[in-house]
This record gives sequence, C-alpha cells and structure tokens, in this order.
Amino acid sequence: MGPTIRYVTCTLFLAAQGLSAQISYGGRAIGLGPSNLPEAPVVLMPAVDATTLLAEDAARAAQGVKGPYRFGFNHATDISMENSGAWHTLRNGDRLWRTAIQCPGAFSINFEFHEYVVPEGARVFVYNALGDQLGAFTAESAAGRHTLGVSQLAGDRITIEYHEPLAVAGEGRLRIGQVTHAYRDIFNMAKDLGESGSCNINVICPEGIGWENEIRSVAIITVGGSGFCTGTLLNNCAQDSTPYFLTANHCLDANVENWVFRFNWDSPVCDPTENGPTDQTVSGCELLVNSGGTDVALLRLNSIPPEEYNVYYSGWDHSATPAASMTGIHHPSGDIKKISHSDGPAVLGTFSGADCWRVQVWSAGTTEPGSSGSGLWNQDHRLVGQLFGGAAACGNSVDDYYGRLDVSWPLLEEWLGACGDTLNGWEPGETAPSNNDAAVTSITGVPALLCNSGVITPTITLKNNSTQVMTSITVTYGVGIGAPAVAVWNGSLQPGQTVNYTLPGITVPPGEHVLTVVCSTPNGQADPLVENDTWTHPFIVSNPGETVSLFLTPDMWGSDITWELTSLTGAVLYSGGPYPDFGSGITDTTHFCLTNACYVFTIFDEFGDGICCAEGNGQYEIRDTHGTQYAFSNGQYTDQNTSEFCVTVVGIAEVGAPASLAAYPNPTAGTLSVVLAGVNGRTDLTLFDGTGRVVMQRSVPAGVGLVAMDLAGLSDGIYLLAANHADGTVTQRVVVQR
Repeated sequence: MGPTIRYVTCTLFLAAQGLSAQISYGGRAIGLGPSNLPEAPVVLMPAVDATTLLAEDAARAAQGVKGPYRFGFNHATDISMENSGAWHTLRNGDRLWRTAIQCPGAFSINFEFHEYVVPEGARVFVYNALGDQLGAFTAESAAGRHTLGVSQLAGDRITIEYHEPLAVAGEGRLRIGQVTHAYRDIFNMAKDLGESGSCNINVICPEGIGWENEIRSVAIITVGGSGFCTGTLLNNCAQDSTPYFLTANHCLDANVENWVFRFNWDSPVCDPTENGPTDQTVSGCELLVNSGGTDVALLRLNSIPPEEYNVYYSGWDHSATPAASMTGIHHPSGDIKKISHSDGPAVLGTFSGADCWRVQVWSAGTTEPGSSGSGLWNQDHRLVGQLFGGAAACGNSVDDYYGRLDVSWPLLEEWLGACGDTLNGWEPGETAPSNNDAAVTSITGVPALLCNSGVITPTITLKNNSTQVMTSITVTYGVGIGAPAVAVWNGSLQPGQTVNYTLPGITVPPGEHVLTVVCSTPNGQADPLVENDTWTHPFIVSNPGETVSLFLTPDMWGSDITWELTSLTGAVLYSGGPYPDFGSGITDTTHFCLTNACYVFTIFDEFGDGICCAEGNGQYEIRDTHGTQYAFSNGQYTDQNTSEFCVTVVGIAEVGAPASLAAYPNPTAGTLSVVLAGVNGRTDLTLFDGTGRVVMQRSVPAGVGLVAMDLAGLSDGIYLLAANHADGTVTQRVVVQR
C-alpha cells in the first residue's frame, strides 16, 4: 500500500514575506498591577481522574509509542463574553472583560480560543496567581485567523483579561472552546525538573558543544492541547526564513492549526536542571503535506519566530547515504530539551510499516514519549529524519526508528526547493562563513548606572564565524577617554562557537559614557568582515554619589502615575509607578544615587488630570540629605510635568596632604584662571559638562600652580573641573555665563 498523503488548505494563504507576526507583544495586564478590580468570576472545571489517565499512558509507552506524550485532559467548553466573566469600565471609557478558569488539582492550564476576534488596539492577557503572564495577544498574534491556542501556565487557576479601547467598543469576540487540565507536573512545580529518565542529557551540557545551532532549531509542540511532540525548523533553498517545520505524521490531529510551538525551553545549567524561558512561543500552523509511509509531516508556522527568539533553521541531507554517526535533539516526556548521540552508523529498518533509519544504540542519552517528531542529524550537522518510535529508554537505549528524509523528499521538495541533496543550516541575517571572521556579540558585567564606583570590569562574548579554529583575537576597547586599551584573547575557539572574555578593569570618570569594544586580527590575519567586529554599551557613572530622594504623594488614582529621571541626553536612570489606587495622602519615597551633573525629572498622568486637586492633594519634591530642594510641584498639571535640576554639592574625597583648587573669575565669560595648591606631582585637569561628558582635558607639570584655560568655545552652563594628582582629586564648580 502506498503512502497516505493528506493536504490541508487554509482560507488565508500566508506568503513568506507576510509571516512577520508573533504570538506575544508584551505589556502588562491591568489585573496584575495596582488596581481595585474585584476578583474575576470563576468558571469551575470538572474533576479529572489522573490515576486512570496515567495508567493508560504507561500502557502506550510499553508498546514503544513515542508520542504524542499526553500530559493533560481536554475539557470541551463554551466560555464567552456573553455567558461568563464580568465587564468593567475604566475612567477613560475603555472596557475590561475578565474571567477566571479553575481546574481543581491541575498542575497547569492551557486552552484554545475557538473564536478570537480582537480589533486594532485591543489586547488579551492570561496570568496566574504567581504573577506569571502570557501576552499581550493582539490581532496580529493570530496572523489573520480567528482561532488561537494559548500555552501552559502553572497552577490550577488562570485569569483571562481582555482590554478594549473605547474607540473599538463592542468589536471584540472571544470564546474558549477547550481547556486542558494538566494531570502531569510539566513545569515540575512540586519537584526538580526532570520528568524524563535520568540518563537524558541537557543540551547545555558538554555533549551539546558544537550543536548549539541545531539546538536552537528545535521546539516542543503542544499537540491537541493535551500532548507533547517535538519538531525542527528547516532551512529552504531560498534561505528566506519561511518557517517550515518538520515533525511526525503520527503526532497530527484534527486541531493542528491551533498547535503551540515553544522554542528555547533549555536548562541554563547542566546539573541540576533548571527551568528555562516558557514564553517564547508561536501559535498556529498550516499543514502542508504528510505521509504515513515515512511518518513525516511538514508544517508552516503562522508566524516567523521573532528576532529575540534567536532561532536557527536547520540544514538537511536527503541523499540515501546512511549517517556515520547520529545526534538527536528532543523533549522526552515533555521535559526540558535534551540531546542524544549514537557513535554507530544508521541502518535501514521499518517501524509500523514506515521506511526508517534505525539507531541501533544510543551512546549517550535516549528518547522517550514526547520525543516523537524530533530530528535526527548526521555527522555533518544535517537532518536526515524524524522520530517515529522504538524501544529505546533509559536502561535500554537500543532500536529507535526515524522516518527517512530521502524517502519523504518527493513530497517535501515543492516547499523546501531543489538545490541539491544537501543544504547547510541558516542563521537569519548571516552571511556565508569565511576564514578569519571574528565577531563581538555582547557586553555584560557593566550596569546601566554605576554608583559610588569608578571602575568597570566588562565581560565580552567573542564568536568564531569562520570555517577554521581560532587561537587568538585582538581586542581594542575604551570609553573615549585617552587612548584605547588593547588585550589579546588566546585559546581554541571552534567554528560557530562563542567564548566569554573578561577585560581588565577600566577607570571611568563620572557622567555618561559608551564602552566600545572592537575585535580584529583573528589568528593574526585580517578580518574580512568588519561589520560585526564592534559592540557598544552605554552606561552612566555616579561617582562619588550623593543620595537625592523623591518624595511623591499621589492622588486617589495612583495607577495613573508613572515617572522617570533622565540625564540631559535622555538616558533613563530611574523610573517608577504606577501606584495603588486610593492611596491619597500616603507619601512614597525613592532614593537616587546622583553625582555632579544635570538631570530631568518627568512625571506622567495617564488620565491627564495631574495629581491634585479634585481627586486628592498630591505633590512631589526632590531634595538631598542636606535639605537642598531641587524640584517641587503642587501636582496641578495635565498629562505631565517636567523639572530640570543640577546637582553640584557632591564632594570628592581627598587623599594625603590638603590640596586646593580655585578658579576665577567664576562665573566666567571665557578665560579661566586655575590656581593649584598642595597637589603632588603632575596634575590632570578634566572639565565635565552638565551631562558628565568630558569637554576639555589638560595635563599640568609638577610645580606649576597657575594655569589659564580658554572656555570661550563652550556654551553657557554649569561645569565641573576636576584636578587629579598623585594623592587624590579635588573639584571646583565652574559657571560659564555671558
């Protein structure tokens, strides 16, 4: 009997260039913020017989069935805006619909919107009692469809919140047609992660080295709401980021269009297993083609995984050449992602009538139910098949069967393209690898605001983008003050791998700075691609720091109030709000660490009526520990109020013999005479503007006590002059005024 082929056509065809939506668009649910909303009305689901369901699952696993791995029981429901939940009208006229769903004894809950109509500007959130949130979901989340699957949230109760702007009142429609009660602890809230057998290996462990790219192509699939399979993003000959996704035919169900795909659910450490991100999901797909003859199913996700997911599109090999060694990457028993290796060659075999590659024995790791549909890669990092089933498990890691890509290829070629037997994997936006291409991919270890410290110790990430091993990379770095420093990394960096490299400490004056790191001369040779050699990181230094405090008394509607403190260039140093409602008269205090510079404080009111006086007598004040007031408002404004102020009283500790710095005339219209007394050795004069940027530097030889500085080219304003000598630093405020 020939292979069974099934095609599913969608009412809306999504061209590759149109697949740009993602499932979640950020934001925060109103119900999770400071509000006085009542508890959402609860829809109570029936109890679930977990014991019977677990016994059924054990019987299927004993037969060698690798998936889908069932974790939950589906309740058919009809929960809509018309028959459940409650509506609330906000002060600005927007409406909020909220309903809660409770599944007694459930470890987690997921569900499907069988009707999902969300107008422009409206948002949907889902959250649990722990404050975990999914969303915002918008019209774009469904990519033109009117159904949507929503991933798991831990716990036995969730809340769905729909926020509808006044301008589109009445246009939204939501109906939940299926709720899944998880009778398995898939997030392992009650114990350590590790539902799968102990022989399984986290992808972050040494066994995953060299497979980092392929690991990023693998996702766990929520199948039919109640089960798990695994699958892989595939590259195509056009290399255009079309999200083709390979999994197993036996994972398919009638509800495939609402499947949810979770990427990067990886433990961040090898041992013990720790949880990874659970919100990097894409909802919905189109089934392009499938066949029982090789247990293959090719899907196209409704959304291209967004850039922040950092996915990879795996390469493939559809020749009939057996792999010399094999690697599998998968989610056994719905667990966090694992990796398996077989040192032996693939051999031909059949499983339940399907043409397969047989893994005779796993040298490391294994597979389990839930691994179904996961990819099998050969020694060249190219996918050659997808998991059907077999006897392998911890303690018996033999005889797993993968549907053969070479047999499936006549069905897949229409979608993946005709460009030869093999195609390498693809990194979105990458260029073809070349010899000696090094890159800087991140800077860590430098806080956005450094308080009472003038030394940073950055850690950078270097990547080998070339086709050969790198043993040395030159790193040039600095913050724009003086000559840049140079360091050399030495080691052994394989093609495609990264390494973290900690730079020596850098002394930085107060103010705004940008750390710039440039890599060059990998292996002592010229780097042919300079576009990826530079990484920058802005940061601000408050050193020495003075405690300056904000005293804010909100009106009755604290949830309307937010604020931010920025530098003159707009860099956000601190932010706050919203606040609880009905807290009028209660003063909230926030402490800032600021140095001698100028700042901008802006307070916002979402409703546009300020914080005084009809809804309560609110106000704010900014002052330091000495009682100096920098800003004050009686709260009588509309959408926002802005105060600019400068801090000039922060002292710099002096060391050794008393030293002094005097400057006159002060204020000055241009020429400034600087008098130095008690300084030791050479003195470096540095003039900072109100943002902390260096605008002038001069070195004064030992023994010189009088220096003339020409400030005619500077704008009017407040400046800080610092004299650094062998025994310490002294400062003087300078005012340029014409």
